[in-house]
Amino acid sequence: MAEPVQFIRTFQSDNDPELHRARAAAATVCDPEVPVLTLEDLGVLREVGRGLDGEVVVRLTPTYSGCPAMHTMREDVLLALQSIGLVTARVEMVLSPAWTTDWMSEAGKTKLKEYGIAPPVGLAKSRGLFESESVSCPRCDSTDTSKISEFGSTACKAQWQCRSCKEPFDYFKCL
Repeated sequence: MAEPVQFIRTFQSDNDPELHRARAAAATVCDPEVPVLTLEDLGVLREVGRGLDGEVVVRLTPTYSGCPAMHTMREDVLLALQSIGLVTARVEMVLSPAWTTDWMSEAGKTKLKEYGIAPPVGLAKSRGLFESESVSCPRCDSTDTSKISEFGSTACKAQWQCRSCKEPFDYFKCL
């Protein structure tokens, strides 16, 4: 495994056209578990820059340290970078700071709801650990819902049910 990259410049502070192209390509990669979200929507695309060796490096932060989708995300980002001619680019996983649903874009939250998954409620940084949630049904918008299980189809989601329309649904937990 390569040594951690020391960035000499980052996307946010540089006018390097290749970095802009790399960022744009990486931003289009979809989450393999929730394919309506891009890595940018999800907030896991953290940084694009150059290493000391001049190589383009994309940094991703997993939604949690054991996320099984990270290998696929890394490979999909590398394929996206290769498709624009960046065959020597690298992808790094960055665990600190830890990912939070606060990093999800508003567009991403809208896409989740339209897909039938209730988006995270509120800001994770302002919530208490065991604070109860009021989750709206993504189908009928009713707030008369109840949690069925702390875990849904992935560890990032919980299973809920709407008492109004009777439909079960995933809720992307506020982490």
